[in-house]
Amino acid sequence: MLTYFRAVVIGLLQGVTELFPISSLGHSVLIPALLGWDSLVTAQHSGDSPYLAFLVAVHVGTAIALIVYFRKEWVKIVGGLLSSARERRYTSPDARLGVLLIIATIPAALVGLVFEHALRDVFARPEAAAFFLTLNGVILLVGERLRRRVAADVGYRGDGFTGGRSIDSLSYWEALFIGCTQIGALFAGISRSGITMVGGLFRGLDHEDAARFAFLLATPIILGAGLYKLPQLAGHLGDGIRGQALVGAIVAGVAAYVSARFLVRYFQTRTLTPFGIYCIAFGIFCMLYFAF
Repeated sequence: MLTYFRAVVIGLLQGVTELFPISSLGHSVLIPALLGWDSLVTAQHSGDSPYLAFLVAVHVGTAIALIVYFRKEWVKIVGGLLSSARERRYTSPDARLGVLLIIATIPAALVGLVFEHALRDVFARPEAAAFFLTLNGVILLVGERLRRRVAADVGYRGDGFTGGRSIDSLSYWEALFIGCTQIGALFAGISRSGITMVGGLFRGLDHEDAARFAFLLATPIILGAGLYKLPQLAGHLGDGIRGQALVGAIVAGVAAYVSARFLVRYFQTRTLTPFGIYCIAFGIFCMLYFAF
């Protein structure tokens, strides 16, 4: 049963873990399983579940929070795209950033439409989520190591990197590459923001710009997927849970806004390493827990 208490817990979990590089989908499987909310765990891989309709609402809440937080940047991006379309040339770096975001959104959007349900049905289970969460931690740590090599010619300091490339200097192919990394987030346990940041670091962005690009890139994917499935909540699957969905979406939105504010500042001077260590430790704990 999806009570209001559970709605608040899942909403808070979604809002935080969607942006922290620790996998919202993985935690939405593992935490309910650890708490003994077996009905919610089972509903994760059901194609016709009120719980999945609820998750649509909290994803929309998260996306709205990201739009609100980055509203000034989105206004510049959309304005730049419209101006460039009229002039038939780039009129600002914001316009080029908009094109890079569009290109980077395409791979995960297409693959998600075709394979999301199949992957959720197979992998949205505690044992699989624990394995992929551990793998996510390894990816974050390896990404940091690769970043050191990529940044060798611009210098490294103990609390972060300086001298990285600007986002609008990325080529179209590099944007496509970073967008392809998002596909990994279809596996419960792999973080969308984390794997996208690793892709950005690999192409020479510093942590702050890699995080900024990851959050901007996540917004249309999360919002688009949510709006695409929102009719489920308006239909029979929403019966009896619309109030919980509204509460969950509000909690998720507030949590996502606070998380974005914190992480943008955090990645000005710090790295993915603590999150990598956390994912490996929690993932191994869960693998052992569910194995016995």
